[in-house]
Amino acid sequence: MTMDRYTLLGRSGLRVSPISLGTMTFGTEWNWGTEEATARRLFDIYVNAGGNFIDTADLYTEGTSERWLGKFVAESGLRDKIVLATKYSYNAEAGNPNAGGNHRKNLMRALDASLARLGTDYIDLYYVHTWDRMTPVDEVMRTLDDAVRAGKIRYVGLSDTPAWFAARAQTLAQWRGFEPVAAMQLEYSLIERNAENEFADLAVEFGMGLVPWSPLAMGLLSGKYRPSEGASGAGRLQTVSEQTAGRMPPGFDKLTPRNFRIVAELEAVAAEAGRPMAQVALNWLHNKRGVSSIIVGATKPEQLEDSLASLDFTLVPELAARLDAASQPDRPFPYYMFADGHQARIHGHVEVASKPRRYDEPVIVPAPSSSV
Repeated sequence: MTMDRYTLLGRSGLRVSPISLGTMTFGTEWNWGTEEATARRLFDIYVNAGGNFIDTADLYTEGTSERWLGKFVAESGLRDKIVLATKYSYNAEAGNPNAGGNHRKNLMRALDASLARLGTDYIDLYYVHTWDRMTPVDEVMRTLDDAVRAGKIRYVGLSDTPAWFAARAQTLAQWRGFEPVAAMQLEYSLIERNAENEFADLAVEFGMGLVPWSPLAMGLLSGKYRPSEGASGAGRLQTVSEQTAGRMPPGFDKLTPRNFRIVAELEAVAAEAGRPMAQVALNWLHNKRGVSSIIVGATKPEQLEDSLASLDFTLVPELAARLDAASQPDRPFPYYMFADGHQARIHGHVEVASKPRRYDEPVIVPAPSSSV
């Protein structure tokens, strides 16, 4: 269970571990998560395995995640070796519209608050957490560039934005000499593959490393549900529906018949590969186009240890193809027009080689023999 390599984050020269530690579980303010002692144990397991890329946000557990993470980093003496990522956008002050959003006032307020909670002078990677549908993209990119020039952040990232917004942001950065976007964080897993419609090409063409969140689909791909043992999810579906009564946040309700069909194939493939289901799901995702690092969270040490071993094997192409087929999403307009069969009509049914992928294959940088 040693991460003995790093990848480059997008087009940047920043070396990051191919598995990132997600810390949304650090704290119990949201009625789930971990106590401080367990969070510290998770941090130690990750860095002792060689991991260097840790993800948080000002929103997570009402700021506890950032405070604990800052404390752990300081006590370990690893600040210069850790690539610390956090985010801003969400509002923690009801009634104050300027305490949230992507705009300059909130960015500068949130950045200073995160620096204070993390107990650091700089943040390695600072993300726009979610598009606010209002702030002009040039205002966002200029303010992020100002923060880079001020030495408060090192690299810029976007999370949960439309592809057109990210493309425009990167183009503005190129034209105006702003700090470019190094990373694009978004939901991506066997269950949620809509990132492949736009974001995979975006990452390759614009040099943004994809950083998937929820790679195990809120635990659905973790091995907790095994259709071979009767875990079809039907009873669980009804229970969740009754408990939430429509209050489930977007993207969190994964217990659907379609998704359990994918879980069934994952269970079968994992059995043939001789690996846990979670490891196979993460391994499959790691090899997808444009992916630089995968965010993995945990509430128990054994969960994290299992995830960190997910890149220690090669999933044979035949098994990966079965997962591709089982999880293939519907392709709405206009994406169905870009399938091979339809494209053949454009090229006269003659095979035409596509141009080489520019940033698809990660550059592997050997890690030191000792832990971070």
